[in-house]
Amino acid sequence: MFGDPSFGMKRSVYFITGTDTGVGKTLTACLLVENLQANGARVAALKPICSGDRNDARQLHACLRGALTLDQINPWHFRAPLAPVVAARREHRALKLAQVLKHVRNVQRMFPTMIIEGAGGLLSPLGEDFDSRDLIERLAAIPVVVCLNRLGAINQSRLVFDALSRRYSESGRIVLMSPRASDAASRSNVEFLRETFGRARVHVLPWMKPAHEFGRALQSANIRATIESILKG
Repeated sequence: MFGDPSFGMKRSVYFITGTDTGVGKTLTACLLVENLQANGARVAALKPICSGDRNDARQLHACLRGALTLDQINPWHFRAPLAPVVAARREHRALKLAQVLKHVRNVQRMFPTMIIEGAGGLLSPLGEDFDSRDLIERLAAIPVVVCLNRLGAINQSRLVFDALSRRYSESGRIVLMSPRASDAASRSNVEFLRETFGRARVHVLPWMKPAHEFGRALQSANIRATIESILKG
């Protein structure tokens, strides 16, 4: 299905996970894709598993501008808006880790850089025998942990990093999604997390409208610099 014109090139995989569902994973993934493409990189973006609608995968598809089909981006879609493994069972289907790894690696042969978006939080079960943590480790991916910058963000971020093995917790980044109006918690979260994980690993994105055009967002020097720093680590 895929050739291998990029054989031998250095490959990078960024895995976008979160402290919960609805925290801004797709926004972060799309900004990363748009920035990489603007800098001339050949990048693939996958949302291998969706439950409920496919809106996240459709946004990635729009950002890629035809580089992959929607079904290549999102090969497994389950109708019920539940944890993917539960939604799959309702359809009498079972998804295994080996199936997902095979698809990701087939696509990876074509693209030196990959952005992969998980479903839900890090330990939300994606299939019968795996979650996002398993995919991060099997793909040797760089974890990008997205969290809403509100009261509770410190605990939620630390829990995610504690769940990762040392190799991946030390390479991971945190992306704090700002609220529309900052408060004492959102302001103090940033400095405390930077004290805990290191200033270079904790990044802040401003509040953006859900329908914000990603290319237009990158016209902001602040947003562009933040995205580039996430990629560099």
